[in-house]
Amino acid sequence: MQRENAKKMPTPIHLFDIYRSANIGIFLRTNDKFCLVPRGISSTKEEKLQNLLEVKAIQISVGGSRLLGPLVAMNNNGMVLSRFAEDSEVSTLSEATGLDVVRLNSRFTSVGNLISANDIGAVISDVFGDESTRAIRDTLKVPVQKMRIASFIQVGAMLSATNQGAVIHPIASEEEISRIRGVLGFEPEPATVNGGVPFVASGFVGNSKSILVGAQTRGAELVIVSKAFSA
Repeated sequence: MQRENAKKMPTPIHLFDIYRSANIGIFLRTNDKFCLVPRGISSTKEEKLQNLLEVKAIQISVGGSRLLGPLVAMNNNGMVLSRFAEDSEVSTLSEATGLDVVRLNSRFTSVGNLISANDIGAVISDVFGDESTRAIRDTLKVPVQKMRIASFIQVGAMLSATNQGAVIHPIASEEEISRIRGVLGFEPEPATVNGGVPFVASGFVGNSKSILVGAQTRGAELVIVSKAFSA
């Protein structure tokens, strides 16, 4: 459903940090049911995440790393992992979520920085070949659009989307924004986080119920993010 035809309540927005870092999107990845969090995260922080996002937290690593954001792409249908993911990590995520989980056989390992998806569509980097593109499409179960944003291949770092809206690097062109609208069902709002950081995914974690932005995000930035995820 296109944004202008949808009537929805504004999505709550909260300031958040993890490991005293405002770069929350580097460590976390969420959909409407689950939030992937690094192993060893404090119980108070995990509980707060579960309450704010209304999800179940799953402690996990990918390739032994706690930097989950760059290594995972997901929506409510499936999950794409970096080829660095270990067998035990793949099986743990599959069993814990019941989702289709695929380890992408690609030399491009930071899949979270190269894919942005919701339950309507996925914008993926044009560096992916046909086999990887099919795997992403079949796992996330949505149409995909291969493209760059402002000549950058890291479309997943420049664009963050939920089923309620999207934010994008402010340098994106009107043509690119229009193309993305056709894929994700929403026109992404040019925005920054954490006091001017244009790679929005680094300071953004969100689902259909709630949005978290880095704790250094300023008032004017919050207004823009709120606009992106409001009716």
